[in-house]
Amino acid sequence: MIRLANVTAGYPGKTVLRNITLSLPEQGAAALMAPSGFGKTTLLRVLAGLLKPQSGTVSGLENKKIAFLFQEDRLLPWLTAEKNVEIVSDKEKALFWLQAMEIDGPGQYPHEMSGGMQRRVALARAMAFGGDVLLLDEPFKGLDEALRARVAARIKDQFPLTVLSIHDQEEAELMGASILRLDQLMD
Repeated sequence: MIRLANVTAGYPGKTVLRNITLSLPEQGAAALMAPSGFGKTTLLRVLAGLLKPQSGTVSGLENKKIAFLFQEDRLLPWLTAEKNVEIVSDKEKALFWLQAMEIDGPGQYPHEMSGGMQRRVALARAMAFGGDVLLLDEPFKGLDEALRARVAARIKDQFPLTVLSIHDQEEAELMGASILRLDQLMD
């Protein structure tokens, strides 16, 4: 079980998470929901090990491979969609996940793609990276309702545990995720 115990975290001059305690299952999906500014992204960064808590402990992630879809797509502009995914895997996996994300032009560069296409390339990269835990920060932004449903169906259950930060309860339902109200967990 992954556990945060009395975790306080933030950035220089700004505490974002205060004294948060929660448990995440070993398997399944959990959706972090709260209004903007309540620390969903910060919590994902703590889980990924990218942000060290100011106090408290995080346990259960030792020796786990973590794939992270950041809130920003973070595509390398000088690489094609295919090469952006290949940097974490091989050509076969890259092409598989690009096709699963409905990217028809793997040879396109980020500046040639819409925002929704860029998001799906970033998702393909996270999926191709693989691992034990998938962290998704607003994974469906820029996708219309029908595409969001198709993409969710393809990524659901691909990792033992998926933790996503979302604003829309419907997105949690698409992923079969239990909802954790972050704003109700803090002191």
